[in-house]
Amino acid sequence: MLHLLYNFSIHAYSFIISIVAPFNSKAKFWMEGRKNIFERLGSTSLTNHDSDSITNLGSASLSNPFTERSRGTLAWFHCASLGEFEQGRPVIEAFRAKYPAYKILVTFFSPSGYEIRKNYAGADYIFYLPADTPANARKFIEIVKPSIVFFVKYEFWRNYLNELERKQIPVISFSAIFRPNQLFFKPYGGFYREVLTKFRHILVQNQESFDLLKSINIQPITLAGDTRFDRVKQIVDAKKDIPIAAQFKANRQVFMVGSAWQTDMEVLIPLMNSFNVDRVSNPADVRVTDEIAFVIAPHEIHREEINAWQKQIELKSICFSEVKPDTKLTDYQVLIIDNIGMLSSLYQYADFAFIGGSFGKGLHNILEAATFGMPIFFGNKAYHKFQEAVDLVKQGGAFAVSSTNDLGEILKNLRSNEAKKKETDKISQNYVLQNIGATEKVMSVVASILNN
Repeated sequence: MLHLLYNFSIHAYSFIISIVAPFNSKAKFWMEGRKNIFERLGSTSLTNHDSDSITNLGSASLSNPFTERSRGTLAWFHCASLGEFEQGRPVIEAFRAKYPAYKILVTFFSPSGYEIRKNYAGADYIFYLPADTPANARKFIEIVKPSIVFFVKYEFWRNYLNELERKQIPVISFSAIFRPNQLFFKPYGGFYREVLTKFRHILVQNQESFDLLKSINIQPITLAGDTRFDRVKQIVDAKKDIPIAAQFKANRQVFMVGSAWQTDMEVLIPLMNSFNVDRVSNPADVRVTDEIAFVIAPHEIHREEINAWQKQIELKSICFSEVKPDTKLTDYQVLIIDNIGMLSSLYQYADFAFIGGSFGKGLHNILEAATFGMPIFFGNKAYHKFQEAVDLVKQGGAFAVSSTNDLGEILKNLRSNEAKKKETDKISQNYVLQNIGATEKVMSVVASILNN
């Protein structure tokens, strides 16, 4: 009965998305990306894969690479969205380096992953994952013929896992994280626990996840850590210079706002305005008198929202796209990043970082900021399910704030105490360095499977 309800829910979800699609861009991408998906799978080939040639399975060709390719030479990586892709990327690239004879397929559930990474050069094929119905699972796996499959972090698609088990294709889950309130660990959660038995190996992020799986007799499991630490180390090593950001910083301290939502800006804009010397009778009343500048990277680029923020910000602001060769950037105190793709490199110019999302339902990547060594702030409402945030708050490298005043006081103390600031910087940076190595553990499991 539960299996029937599960399948019904998958069909119902797809139906609802189809109804919403004309009015919602993400839903529209979700539907269009899956239109005629099996026909496109069967009529697409990789014509020339190298560092300058990227294949997107959304475009058709004359032959089918999956039938032409010999069985057992494709690795399939599935990621829910962009965050999971970045988590999986170190393993994808390590697998490519160690097993160059394999083709690599990457699939996404969400448009926010596919639309941004559909041109990723590290994969041979990039596609949306068809909805998890029994028919779709059978057809997809019959066409693709993977020899090994990786699900990143949260993905537990029952019908795909059933079909992979039936065909005896090994599936690895890595960077997985579990919490006691999940259905897997409830007395009535047998239907959900069964899904976990389909994995050949589960590699988890933390001890709690390991203990939870052990308590319900899931084996084999490995405490491997989080591959995102390996990814952010790659980001530091490959960071790009951004001359506009360097010119904007000049000799000032920079407070970087990464992945900002409206709920974050409701706390941050009053903080910014508190540094406006024109609004106080005595400039010395400003919290800290030496200069500070703000860089804001919205989570999503919406011109109307950016315009609204600029009207509320009393400091002089400019958008990245508005900067001209003769623009004197030090005349501005706020730089708004109205493009996508440079946030990870922008952190190299920051002295402090506020990471968005945690005044809402989640928290965006704090490790990219931490790896450059700086105090990190975020909202105090939704960070508890992110292990790295909990760890850094406990260690003193990050601060969960409740209000503008809360944030302002902590910032003031750090800016006026150089020794404390340096100590906080070191805590954040060392936290990343001490947790590198999860990719190597995943690849050890891969070798044990492929060499058998």
